[in-house]
Amino acid sequence: MDFLHAIGMADTFWPLSTILSRLLVAVILGGIIGFEREASAHSAGLRTHILISLAAALYTILTLEIFHLPDVMTQGRSDPVHAVEAVTAGIAFLGAGAIFRRGGGPRGLTTGAGMWLAGALGMTAGLGYYVIGLAVAVLGVLILMAAKLLDRRIDHAAERRGPPSDGPAS
Repeated sequence: MDFLHAIGMADTFWPLSTILSRLLVAVILGGIIGFEREASAHSAGLRTHILISLAAALYTILTLEIFHLPDVMTQGRSDPVHAVEAVTAGIAFLGAGAIFRRGGGPRGLTTGAGMWLAGALGMTAGLGYYVIGLAVAVLGVLILMAAKLLDRRIDHAAERRGPPSDGPAS
């Protein structure tokens, strides 16, 4: 038995390089939107958008992979999209519960996105796509860590500038 069979990757419809490159593109595209929102001081910023984009890409890839599984193809009556819909709806419900308003703004957006991503990782592991799941988990953690460092640097830079002035004194 070769390595790809041992980790459950020998029978994927798409090549691993294609899957990983699509996930990376999802991170970049979600990051573009998230960076803009972050720069505009919106509460759903960089981390939230990247995690949502990454999770959506993973769900899409999983749907395509499920559809091409030999057992699903031979049964003819199975629709793999229903499984993905059920999981995503349930996780979206849980993620929405993590979001609440306090002091005029929503809290828990990154938590909700992280829960959604965790659900996608669970589906990935459940299908035996361990390399993909590990890659996405590592990307998710790196994104959260990098965003936290970016937050600290932005906060530190704001502290050095001091409070905004109201203009020249009269």
